[in-house]
Order: sequence, then structure tokens, then C-alpha cells
Amino acid sequence: MNFAVGFKPMLGDSHSMDSLEKQLICPICLEMFSKPVVILPCQHNLCRKCANDIFQASNPLWQSRGSSSASSGGRFRCPSCRHEVVLDRHGVYGLQRNLLVENIIDIYKQESSRPLHAKAEQQLMCDEHEDEKINIYCLTCEVPTCSLCKVFGAHKDCEVAPLPSVYKRQKSELSDGVAMLVAGNDRIQAIVTQMEEICKAIEENSRRQKQHLCQRFDSLCSSLEERKKELVQRISREQEERVSHVRSLIRQYGEHLEITSKLVESAIQAMEEPQMAAYLQQSKELLKKITDMSKVSMSSRPEPGYEKMDHFFVNVDYLAEMLRTIEFQTGDPGALQGEGDLAPAGGDGGDAGADEDRPEGPEALEEAEAVGPRQKPSSSPHGQH
Repeated sequence: MNFAVGFKPMLGDSHSMDSLEKQLICPICLEMFSKPVVILPCQHNLCRKCANDIFQASNPLWQSRGSSSASSGGRFRCPSCRHEVVLDRHGVYGLQRNLLVENIIDIYKQESSRPLHAKAEQQLMCDEHEDEKINIYCLTCEVPTCSLCKVFGAHKDCEVAPLPSVYKRQKSELSDGVAMLVAGNDRIQAIVTQMEEICKAIEENSRRQKQHLCQRFDSLCSSLEERKKELVQRISREQEERVSHVRSLIRQYGEHLEITSKLVESAIQAMEEPQMAAYLQQSKELLKKITDMSKVSMSSRPEPGYEKMDHFFVNVDYLAEMLRTIEFQTGDPGALQGEGDLAPAGGDGGDAGADEDRPEGPEALEEAEAVGPRQKPSSSPHGQH
């Protein structure tokens, strides 16, 4: 239904009064502030009743004023700027009243009641009956109409109600809806805040687990480095023993060469003796020394392959494969406590039978890194004598 709009004559500055009235409208009930008016910490104003409705919706467990037990206060958000308002145990009754706004409302109402300053009234007129004002509401068609439309017009068979009562009811419903939306927004904001805390917790837990993982791998690398030093020392000891033995043989052979060289030199000098008697006096002793030296056995020497060190062999292929398949353990963290946080992946695969015979943990590292001769020479490391 279309309506014509008519205006009554207006005296005074209506525009200024309309601008002032807009500043005195409560954002909850959408009507002029009703005293007492409270001012929030963000400097926005609310009717105390509206503020209490929002507060009660945001804090359903808060005890009402006058309860026998003490309350711990609560919080809600300003419907204008979303600033969080924290209240003490007095609730909205602990908020300061805005006496200035209340005085302005009183002055506005006084000025509005004067004929010279009366605000222009905007009245909807019936389109079918031009001289009739819209004064009733058709509940069946859900549209406002005039009395003649109910008596003679299109709404004569419809159920109607007075326009002010429907206006107040729908205004109240709209106000309740706004309060519900505001309370719902507060709950959503609380959920968003909770999820932000969850994100922070995830980041902190991830940082802690990364640090823990790095410590475990650093410890593993330290164990490998320590074991490597032990094995290198074993090779060094074996090296020193063998080199020392060979050098002792070199000294023995050197001493033998020195003795035989001197004996050869003495024999040559004796053969140069021109007198036979003098020669025969020395030759017997020289022949005896040469015979004794020829009987000295110099067969003590390193056996073939004595210089080889390939019996110091470490097979770490399967251990390296195990390290490449390290994976996080799954299950109850409490049940896994003390067993480490990492495990080889594919533990239930086709190599399970082979893994049963393979030692685990430190024993696996010990066996994989153990140094032992694959086939040592049968003789002692000091050779044959």
C-alpha cells in the first residue's frame, strides 16, 4: 500500500532540534535516552536499563543486584565502538551517571513541548482515503492502514490492532534483537580470542618441541663423535705397536750390519798382512767370529700383509639406513615417556623379521661400530723370530 506524506506547519528551528535528537538516541533501544543515563569508560552513553540488559546477556551467571551473595563483577562490549567494559561487583550500577546528558534531555523535552518550538510532525496519510491518517495496523496483512480501510476498504475482514501498541511491541522486539546481536558478538569475540590463544599455544609448543628435537639429535651426534674418537684411538694404538715392532727389527738388523761390516773390514786388513806368521796369529780368531756371525739367524721379520690395517672395518650401512628412517612416535605421550620421541619408520614392514635379530638402541650402535679383525694373521703382531 502506498502512503502520501503530509506535514504540519512548523514554527522554530526544526533542523537543529532534529540534529540534537539524533545525538540523544540510545544505540540499543533506538529511542531517546531514559534516565538514569550512564557513561561508559569509552565516553559513549547508554540507558542504564539497556546497559543492564546487555550486561546480563553477556554474563548470564552474574547475580542480580540485591542478591544475598556477593558477585565478582563481569564485562561486556560497548555497542558503539566495541570497547570492552569491565564492571565490578556492583554491575552497571557502578557506572557513573551522565548528568549533563540527562539535563540536556530535560531541556530538549521542555523545548519540544512548546508550540513555537514544536517539531514538524510527519504523518502518513492513507492513499485510498486522502483525509484519513494511518492510525491502525492490520495484523493479517502486516501493514499499517486507516480506520476507513478497516470499515469499508480492503481490510474490513482483517484483524487489526492500535498502531501505538504494535509500534511499541515491534520497537521492543527490535531492541531485544539488537541486544541479542550485541551479546552474540561478545560471545563470538570471546571465541576468536580463545582461538588466538590456541594459535599462540601451538606456536609455543612447536618451538619447544623443535628445541627438544634438536637437543636429541645433538646428543646423538655427540655419541657418534665420542665413539668415533674411541675407535680412532684404537687404530692409533695398533699403529704405534706395529711401527714400534718394525723399528725394533730395523735396529736389530742395523746392529748386525754394523758388526758384520767391522768384521769384514778386519778380515780385509788381515788378508793384507804380508807376513804369514802375523796373519796366522789373527786368522784363527777372525775365522771363528765369521763362523759365529754366519750362524746368527736373522729370519725375524714382519710377515706378509703385516702392514695392512683393513681389519679395522666398521659396517654402518644398516645403521645409516635406520637414521634415515627416524620418525616421530605416535600414541599416548605418557606411555612413551622415557622411551624417546623418535623411532625408525616402517617398523611393521616386510623387514620386521630381519630387525628382530638386529640389536636396538646403544647395543646396535656398539655392534655396528665395534672394531674387530675379520681375519687377523695367525702369528703375533711382532712377527716371526
